[in-house]
Amino acid sequence: MAELPEEAIVEEKFLAASGPGGQNVNKVATAVQLRIDVFKLGLAPWAYQQLKTLAGTRLTSAGELVITARKFRTQDANRADARERVAELLEKAHERQARRVKTKPSKAAKARRVDAKKGRSEVKAGRGKVRFD
Repeated sequence: MAELPEEAIVEEKFLAASGPGGQNVNKVATAVQLRIDVFKLGLAPWAYQQLKTLAGTRLTSAGELVITARKFRTQDANRADARERVAELLEKAHERQARRVKTKPSKAAKARRVDAKKGRSEVKAGRGKVRFD
């Protein structure tokens, strides 16, 4: 998933970036907002679920992934950064999680746990009031 298909890009908008930069920030629209239709990417259902988890609030209810890049001072650099971030997100979404194999504690482990509990109980019982019976 190295290259982002062009038909998946819904909109590429340039915005005025926020933050420091003086008058240049107010004049030049260098930040990039990239909207991608996730359904046109042809993701497997498990990859789509993973992408939903990874994207969080960046994924709209209409199935559009919204990435805003404003790290650099030029449109081209921000455009490349946005596309790179989308590619990284899609790459992470395609990574399969290893299935967890449930394990049970052995009999010896259970016995050690019970012995430890009994020992602890005896220590705490020894801290009580002393009775002369």
